[in-house]
Amino acid sequence: MVIPARLGAFRVLCLFTVFEAVCLLDTGMLFPRESSSREVKELNGRWDFRADKSPNRNQGFEKAWYKSRLAETGPVIDMPVPASYNDITQDPTLRDFIGWVWYEREVVVPARWIADEGTRVVLRVGSAHYYSVVWVNGVKVTEHNGGHLPFEAEIGSLIRKDPTQPCRITIAVNNTLTLDTLPPGNIQHMDDRTKYPDGFFVQNIYFDFFNYAGIHRSVLLYTTPKAYVDDITVVTDFLDNTGLVYYKVSVQGAATATLKATLMDKNGHCVVSSSGPSGVLKVVDVNLWWPYLMHENPAYLYSMEVRLMATDGRSTYEDVYTLPVGIRTVNVTSTQFLINNKPFYFHGVNKHEDSDIRGKGFDWPLIVKDFNLLKWLGANSFRTSHYPYAEEILQMCDRHGIVVIDECPGVGIKDIRSFGNSSLTHHLAVMDELVSRDKNHASVVMWSVANEPAAEMPPADFYFKTLIKHTKALDPTRPVTFITDSNYARDRGAPYVDVICVNSYFSWYHDPGHLEVIPIQLKSQFENWYGKYQKPIIQSEYGADAVAGIHSDPPVMFSEEYQKAVLQSYHNVLDQKRKQYVIGELIWNFADFMTVQGITRVVGNKKGIFTRERQPKAAAFILKERYWRLANETGRLPVWTKYPCSF
Repeated sequence: MVIPARLGAFRVLCLFTVFEAVCLLDTGMLFPRESSSREVKELNGRWDFRADKSPNRNQGFEKAWYKSRLAETGPVIDMPVPASYNDITQDPTLRDFIGWVWYEREVVVPARWIADEGTRVVLRVGSAHYYSVVWVNGVKVTEHNGGHLPFEAEIGSLIRKDPTQPCRITIAVNNTLTLDTLPPGNIQHMDDRTKYPDGFFVQNIYFDFFNYAGIHRSVLLYTTPKAYVDDITVVTDFLDNTGLVYYKVSVQGAATATLKATLMDKNGHCVVSSSGPSGVLKVVDVNLWWPYLMHENPAYLYSMEVRLMATDGRSTYEDVYTLPVGIRTVNVTSTQFLINNKPFYFHGVNKHEDSDIRGKGFDWPLIVKDFNLLKWLGANSFRTSHYPYAEEILQMCDRHGIVVIDECPGVGIKDIRSFGNSSLTHHLAVMDELVSRDKNHASVVMWSVANEPAAEMPPADFYFKTLIKHTKALDPTRPVTFITDSNYARDRGAPYVDVICVNSYFSWYHDPGHLEVIPIQLKSQFENWYGKYQKPIIQSEYGADAVAGIHSDPPVMFSEEYQKAVLQSYHNVLDQKRKQYVIGELIWNFADFMTVQGITRVVGNKKGIFTRERQPKAAAFILKERYWRLANETGRLPVWTKYPCSF
């Protein structure tokens, strides 16, 4: 909670008030999980694919490619899902393609799903960048505006029209960015025929990562009964040794239903149960959810099984859904960030969903590797820069105790036209979707609503005041931030946030090559921000590019030695200020990542402490030594983790 911790009956009353507020958002988006009443069918793998390379990029709609098999309307190629399409082929025009691309796959639906009209069949897309339209057997079932977040549609009635035919799924995806999208961009047409071919245009962007596109996360079919659990919201707290799990369940498909919520420990033993659509589960001798390296028993998760029974007069329906629950609290003071009423110091990283070939496509081997590297590094946290990550990544954070600052795609808001009403309306809708999806994750401790916007512009005051107020209304249990640069004097969003996150690149973008300015400028940055707003500060980005294998003594820019020197200079100041009001440090970046081509980037951004292939640079060992030292100073570690060489 953002408010200071309170004790006794008054605190419980406050929790009830907060719980009612967090339930304002009434859009169910539960992660598909198998149970005795639910099945999941993964549709990942090879899909048919075609880019619409017509001059207006609209031929697919004009000729209704969705009405028949995609291969019948023209040539198709193989395309894996999930994956960005950009780096899959040898076609240079596809790597930088802007416009509509088309995916298609035929699916055999289990006969029992079709035969039982009491079974809902739902098509779910984990994310597609950026605007998507979906058809089933030529019938439009849904569309979605925005990347990085899931969308779905019930398709049972369509596939039952002709049970003998396979289910043909067609998805059109457009990666065009405008001043109203998140992130924003604009299309620039080049009309000088002495310089450019006919119809030449470029997609301008205001962010420093590659605009990967395609179907980036899993496509699924899943089932529920006709009467089903649509949404669950949990808010947790504890008093002394008793945990409190406030829950609320939303039901669809039944006017009346019987509900039972049962909380089980990690061994599957029942701890407590309650009947009804809402209530509180009291857990005696509670095991709290603690961050990695903060406790000898971190990341403890209970399981809350919600069991629904309903009847419509002819049939009886039973639905079962199980939600992992971590019991913990979050509080913010003017100088501290508290988890379970204990000071928490963020020593972590910024990341990207980015890898060779796959682009931003979901990849389990890469995710598991990254978590092994995070734990080897001694990192306890990361920020989802600059967009929401896959739900499975947050589930891993819950399981491993990695704390998350959950960021929306509001990066690169630089044009004054992006502060208009249509942009704000879309931004508010994105926050609705983000909070709805991630509200129950114990690892998520803060919402970030934007990264480095042009907040000095006058319209930004109303824009961010509205946005931050809206996000707090959606979820008063977590603090809200946005990420700003080091210029404290111009920022119009800072008065409304709970934690100030500051990005600065002294001796890199400012005074490049001059390491001696870092102690002066970083100290001034912290003192100016805290003196103006009296709020805790996170150094949310800092770093320097280093090309792996480039060495120089004395250190020069782009060498591994220079990257090390920048980090060490920052750390000296951070060690002074973390004893006062600085509550965290997040290196930019965990790993090298791809960007657009340009004279300031040599095949991507090289600020990673790991290469894009996840091999360590010299800076990784500097950070590892620091993070384990911080963990031993601020945490309560089991003996085997006190010495990172045991990895």
